[in-house]
Amino acid sequence: MNRILVIPLIAALAVASLSTSTPARYSALQETCAQERMQWVATALQRMQSIQPGMTRHDLSEVFATEAGLSNGLQRSYVSKDCPYFKVDVEFEPFGRPSRDGQGRVTLVEDDRDVISKISTPYLQFAITD
Repeated sequence: MNRILVIPLIAALAVASLSTSTPARYSALQETCAQERMQWVATALQRMQSIQPGMTRHDLSEVFATEAGLSNGLQRSYVSKDCPYFKVDVEFEPFGRPSRDGQGRVTLVEDDRDVISKISTPYLQFAITD
């Protein structure tokens, strides 16, 4: 008779221990996920901040991709290759050509050797579509 009572008692204790430890495990999992997300963002931010004035358009293309929207050959917004919501605005000095055409318009020509003259602090923004 005692054996018959012991089995349900063990089962009840097992269920009780699962129900009390599940929130703790879930909380630990959430914490791990939060830390992983923060590390991913930190890594992406370090990659973005590695691009500095004086580097080339080619260097920029290793970390960023062009974004839709208004731009010209010497000024444009770029999105991080890690996440398109991370963006920067970049200005260039043309390499081996004038910055304006014969009529005074900013050139649309882009060259991988163009030099970054100014880059904004990375910011967050939803995608722009044309």
